[in-house]
Amino acid sequence: MRFEAAVGTVPVRGLSLKRVRVRELVPSDWPAVSRIYAEGIATRNATFETGVPSWTEWDRGHLAEHRFVAVDNAAVVGWIALAPVSSRCCYAGVAEVSAYVAEAARGRGVGTALLERLVAGTEATGIWTLETGVFSENEASLALLKRSGFREVGVRERIGQLDGVWRDVVFLERRSEVIE
Repeated sequence: MRFEAAVGTVPVRGLSLKRVRVRELVPSDWPAVSRIYAEGIATRNATFETGVPSWTEWDRGHLAEHRFVAVDNAAVVGWIALAPVSSRCCYAGVAEVSAYVAEAARGRGVGTALLERLVAGTEATGIWTLETGVFSENEASLALLKRSGFREVGVRERIGQLDGVWRDVVFLERRSEVIE
C-alpha cells in the first residue's frame, strides 16, 4: 500500500515545504536521518541517547515495515519508525514510536504528517497499540502526540539520568479505533 501525507504551504528557514511527502525510509536515507537524530539528541529533550547509533544498530532495532521519512524537494526533513516492545508473541500488536523532525522544519506540520502515515500503516497491518515515552519538559512533542490521539498513561518519575540529571518520562499510548 502506498500513501502520501501532505501539509499545506508553510515557510521554513531555507525550505519551501510547499508539499511534504511521506514515503518509506530506505537505507540511503540514513545520512539525513542520522543528522536529524543528532539534532534531537543535541537538544537534550528528546532521548536518553547521547550518540547516534550506526545504521546496522538502528536497522536491527526497528521494524522494517514501519519506517517513514518526510521529504521536501528531495530533502529529508523528518523521520518516524517503530520498535517492538517485546519479543513475546502476546505483544506482537504493540510497538514503540520514535519520531524526529529537523530543527528547520519543526512546528510546520511535519510531525503530524509522519504520525498520520504511521497510524494508517500500523492499523492496516494489525498493530493495535502505539506507545512512546517523552521527557516531561518536551511540551511540543506531548502536544503533538495528544492531538494525534495519544493519551497519557502516567509519568515514570526519575526513570533515568541524562548528563547527571534525573529525568521524568511521560508514558503515552494510542489504541487503534479500527482493530478490535
